[in-house]
Amino acid sequence: MNRLSIRLDGWQLSAVILAGLVAVPIGIIFASLFQPEQEIWKHLAETVLTSLLLNTFLLSSGVLICTACLGVSLGWLTGACSFPGRSFFSWALTLPLAVPAYVMAFIFIGVMDFAGPVQTAMRTLPGFERTIIEVRSTPFVILCISLTLYPYVYLLSRSAFLSQGRVLIEAARTLGLAPWAAFWQVALPMAKPWIASGLALVLMETLADFGAVSIFNYDTFTTAIYKAWFGFFSLQAAAQLSSVLVIFAMILVLVDTMYRSRMRYFSSARSSTVHSRIALHGGKAFAATCYCSIVVIVAFVLPVIQLVFWVVKAGGIAGLPNYMTQTGRTLLLGAGAALLTCSAAILLAYVKRRSPGTLNLVLCKVSTLGYALPGTVLAVGIFLPISWFDNHLQTLLQHIFNIQTGPLLQGTVLVMLMAYMVRFMAAGFGAVDSAMQSISPSLDEAAGLMGVKGRALIFTIHLPLLRKGLLTALILLMVDVVKEMPITLMTRPFGWDTLAIKIYELTSEGEWERAALPGLYLVLASMIPVVLLIRQSEK
Repeated sequence: MNRLSIRLDGWQLSAVILAGLVAVPIGIIFASLFQPEQEIWKHLAETVLTSLLLNTFLLSSGVLICTACLGVSLGWLTGACSFPGRSFFSWALTLPLAVPAYVMAFIFIGVMDFAGPVQTAMRTLPGFERTIIEVRSTPFVILCISLTLYPYVYLLSRSAFLSQGRVLIEAARTLGLAPWAAFWQVALPMAKPWIASGLALVLMETLADFGAVSIFNYDTFTTAIYKAWFGFFSLQAAAQLSSVLVIFAMILVLVDTMYRSRMRYFSSARSSTVHSRIALHGGKAFAATCYCSIVVIVAFVLPVIQLVFWVVKAGGIAGLPNYMTQTGRTLLLGAGAALLTCSAAILLAYVKRRSPGTLNLVLCKVSTLGYALPGTVLAVGIFLPISWFDNHLQTLLQHIFNIQTGPLLQGTVLVMLMAYMVRFMAAGFGAVDSAMQSISPSLDEAAGLMGVKGRALIFTIHLPLLRKGLLTALILLMVDVVKEMPITLMTRPFGWDTLAIKIYELTSEGEWERAALPGLYLVLASMIPVVLLIRQSEK
């Protein structure tokens, strides 16, 4: 037999299929570059292409800077320092994860726009009668998105600083470094891999954002892809625009992989986390408490209060449309996608554990690339092959059975769930694989001697031991899917609206107050998995 031939068993074949679900959309998107839509590209080049590149660059750079400043500083205060309210802020600072960027965007526009209460009140002050603040601008878009994404950097940097404690700073002080210099020269460099991973997640989410930038009328590649598909009715043009973002995403994945390869884990005994913290006193303690309070209030408390105010102003929940159907669909999609993705993650983790060869490692890496793809890009990449397969299947059925079925797969919940799984596989696989690696290989060997292998091994040995990792994965996936907008908007069945879709429809018409109730429902629905995640992380 040829040495180069590869024999795939059922487990590896399943992993190949999962990797193919990611590789096929990427391949199709890149293949579209060889069939350019000349007229559309000419129109884009003459009108908006330069501004698209500039806006995307400015938005990504600004969000990275803001989230780095917020996340690292807050992670340092709650992870390495001791001050009044620290234990409360350690979990309260993660609550903005429950506020989608597009919800924060329409709250921001509704409050701060020309006709909003802030500018209206400001124009009543002497000297400000003709003052106009341009809210739909780059700085305000950056601020809005940063307030919802900084928790990614905060959680990872806090974990890094927690592992350092006071010992490293004291060691640096003995070498003659001042406290501030010790932070910059010792603590921060050691935390760089974690911070870089958090910033990579932030950059992926920023490139993928569609809802917030569309509410601000701020054109980026994601809005251009949507307009090319539904405005110009050209899937090819949408795919070619998507290829530009895919290139950015692939570069980002390579950079993130480089930083992760430098990460090293060392265990050191710490007698007490409380005693290892740097105690802040007087003005420093007061400043730390005020800083954390301002962030929590601005990023979570005030937005929720504003939503409640708009709901009450419009007549309360009883006087507004009932969005329970959309809420049920949102939670159903979140739960379904989380279960499907976790099942696939368990399969990948088991294949990797069963035979950690080069092929299986490559399959796992390819299967988790979907998180680097913006939702608009993934929707285009999945819709094209589904549409091709659907059309050929209809032709085949008509030829064989002489029946006209219409679209069978396009615009179905199945396609939505598949897109969610491809998009968020990295989140599920990371948590499951980490938990799988903590299981001793000797357990598999002992089970094998007793004849327990394959599915029986997974269900009787692995699943009970993976409970904590699976719960974390399910919660993370619920958070992501419940808030997701572009995939849902571009692949949903006709009339199958979720809370995110209702918010998009209402905000597209400038109905900020009417969007408050579905926005409040969505924040509450997102808070459920966020609170569970917080409780899970504290165990």
